[in-house]
Amino acid sequence: MAEISPTELSDRLRDGDDESEDVLVLDIRHRDEYDEWHVPDSVNVDVYDELTDDPETAKDALEDLPADREIVTVCTAGIVSQTAAEVLREMGYDASTLTDGMNGWSRVHRSAPVPTDLEGTLVQVARPGKGCLSHVLISDGEAAVFDPSHYLEEYEAIIDARDAELVGVFDTHAHADHVSGGADLAERHDVPYFLHPTDAIAIDATPIEDGESIAIGSVDVEVIHTPGHSEGSVSFDLEGEALLTGDTLFHESVGRVELGVEAGLEDSDVEGNAATLYESLQRLLDRPDDAVVLPAHDPGSPEPPVTETLGDVKEQNADLDREREEFVETLASDIPDHPPNFERVKRTNVGQEDVPDEELSELELGPNRCAAE
Repeated sequence: MAEISPTELSDRLRDGDDESEDVLVLDIRHRDEYDEWHVPDSVNVDVYDELTDDPETAKDALEDLPADREIVTVCTAGIVSQTAAEVLREMGYDASTLTDGMNGWSRVHRSAPVPTDLEGTLVQVARPGKGCLSHVLISDGEAAVFDPSHYLEEYEAIIDARDAELVGVFDTHAHADHVSGGADLAERHDVPYFLHPTDAIAIDATPIEDGESIAIGSVDVEVIHTPGHSEGSVSFDLEGEALLTGDTLFHESVGRVELGVEAGLEDSDVEGNAATLYESLQRLLDRPDDAVVLPAHDPGSPEPPVTETLGDVKEQNADLDREREEFVETLASDIPDHPPNFERVKRTNVGQEDVPDEELSELELGPNRCAAE
């Protein structure tokens, strides 16, 4: 069976040269699944049922595909897409399948430095299949990781390549869309795992509080308690150069306010959380306009570095123009679809549920939906 790994496909699509233009990613899932979540620039031909029931009947819908391009077939787990590739090869196409399908795509990580004047290097790590953004700070031989996924080797490779030593792991909050690797990464390297105590419900974490400053090499990391998305949400100010805003402030939106309540982890109400988030945002807006805003998610398929200055965010983010009453009413009433399995993901990240390693990838499959819409 001809297969292409998620990393190889990502590299070819990312290069943007003639080689990437030779590849056509063909998603054979149902249209609603494709609309929810797909590889960027892929095309959808919904022949999933035909390929499952009688593969020969799928040929009519596939015969108009371009003959001069290599076709990579995609489904959820890379099973039915294997059948699609076989059918296409019978039809004379150069076809392979994406290993593990969208499950595999969700594991892809990309990284790039963030331009700052910090006394060190700040690297952004993006998961295009999940819309997640992590960050690695390296200064004077010390390193810290912020909002890591559970694919720990991605961060260790970045740190090792720069001959640094991990001294701390930080989460901006207990995430609802993906399983954090923060506690595991910290335990593996015997370093502190920093999480606000309000979100560390049943997990062993080093507490952080508003106004606290933690040195990573020559860089001071200031903790700003910015609740609303979750009761323990924090942002991190890296010496006025960068603001790691978690799911509190995005470039064009703000964090949702109902996930913790609906997961049964918060005693607060949605309206109260929205009002709290409004006040938290005011604290961030007082920071320097030229600070780079680095959220923990991007709703698209992020290509790092994903950056905007705080001044630009103020101009383009409509949520920041709303008066308090309108802001609260809008966020409390306009509730978008939930992230998949968000209750279990949240419980896992606060330490209330232990998910076996083999189930982690499946648990967090699907689109990112942590921003208010």
